[in-house]
Amino acid sequence: MRDVTTAQPLDVQPTPLALLLLGREADPKSERGVECPGDLPSPSDPDLVERARAAKEKLGDKVFVLGHHYQRDEVIQFADVTGDSFKLARDAAARPEAEYIVFCGVHFMAESADILTSDAQKVVLPDLAAGCSMADMATAEQVAECWDVLTEAGVAEQVVPVSYMNSSADIKAFTGKHGGTICTSSNAKRALDWAFEQGEKVLFLPDQHLGRNTAVREMGMSLEDCVLYNPHKPNGGLTVEELRAAKMILWRGHCSVHGRFSLDSVEDVRARIPGVNVLVHPECKHEVVAAADHVGSTEYIIKTLEAAPAGSKWAIGTELNLVRRVAAAHPDKEVVFLDKTVCFCSTMNRIDLPHLVWTLESLAEGNLVNHIRVDPETESFAKLALERMLALP
Repeated sequence: MRDVTTAQPLDVQPTPLALLLLGREADPKSERGVECPGDLPSPSDPDLVERARAAKEKLGDKVFVLGHHYQRDEVIQFADVTGDSFKLARDAAARPEAEYIVFCGVHFMAESADILTSDAQKVVLPDLAAGCSMADMATAEQVAECWDVLTEAGVAEQVVPVSYMNSSADIKAFTGKHGGTICTSSNAKRALDWAFEQGEKVLFLPDQHLGRNTAVREMGMSLEDCVLYNPHKPNGGLTVEELRAAKMILWRGHCSVHGRFSLDSVEDVRARIPGVNVLVHPECKHEVVAAADHVGSTEYIIKTLEAAPAGSKWAIGTELNLVRRVAAAHPDKEVVFLDKTVCFCSTMNRIDLPHLVWTLESLAEGNLVNHIRVDPETESFAKLALERMLALP
């Protein structure tokens, strides 16, 4: 029998990814983020709300706090404006007097704000570990390799890249450099219409579901017109013939929240709540979107509930913080979460009140923390892609 008292410890070194997920290493190209430096206040501190209020008041017009719809209520209460990622980035650019833009969202959103704001403004993310799994599903190296595959297949000159707003600055820059544009969930059809005026095919990054749903539901394409490029397989798992025949080349990426909703979820809620209206985000799977009554962006979901008649019943397929907030705002309507299992955006939820307090107090003391900066070349091409979106008819 092995003598465990004298055995030497195994020489096992944690992988870079393991360290990254533990918050002990940094990867500036990753949406997963890194650790938050400094000592955070305790979540049980009864004075957190007052501390946040006092620090924000001390900063005055020097700070502008942005709150994404998926943020916790404890954070949203301190937001100067709320909205989706692109709306918030534009709101930041419209406040040039604000020296600090505190973005309560995730990393790619803060990058977009840095791209659109002036050099004098500093964008801050309260927790650098607040990332986006979807954005992480397409790296600059993988997309460059994909373009090589398209080039070897003889189709690259026909392809226009369209990247979802939920992508890293590197991917936005690639898109701008290769003549493409950015889209949001509310203008994806306009972006694709524009792209097909420029070329014969679209490379849609990084959310396969938004690309497929827009092409099939809104543009009359068939599922056969779409192929799925898997960056983890040789040549994306596609043949030259498949690439040449396709109109939509969809990147194999998805939202970890919206991807959880299933056709079973829709059928179950219809059985439990007769007369319910199913309202889902276009990042959901195609079969879920096809079975829903209404499909639209976060802003569309909010406006649809506002316009709905009293007494109507709604099952909403999007992030749970938003669903709870909308339900509380409309007590005259029955609003439920589409799935029986709770589904917060785990990385978005990393920004909590202790992180916000730490950020605001640090800034109030003159200490710049968690500054999000996009390098000039990346910013230039990413901004070009964003400007093409802004110029869409």
